[in-house]
Amino acid sequence: MPDFNLAAMSLADLRDLQKSVAKAISTFEVRQKAEARKRVEMLAKELGFTLAELAELEEPKRKRAPSTKISRHSENPTLTWSGRGRKPGWFAAHVDAGKDPEGLLG
Repeated sequence: MPDFNLAAMSLADLRDLQKSVAKAISTFEVRQKAEARKRVEMLAKELGFTLAELAELEEPKRKRAPSTKISRHSENPTLTWSGRGRKPGWFAAHVDAGKDPEGLLG
């Protein structure tokens, strides 16, 4: 690390140094990621792969099958609920009134 005599530096030199330090700090993570990528690419090459080939090995996200049960509001059929997630108020009110939830299927 360079040895600076800050007391002997002019104001302009100190401001230039301050800008250089700020730039080095702001680009630190980018430089670290570039170095990590370079190392990973070299390791992949040693093993006979490319980085793109290894990235393709990730398992695809599971897709949820569409719901077969759709509940519809008895008075407003545009209001629906698939049975997943939080119960809508109109569905909870229907069940709380003692009515059968199967009556809303359709």
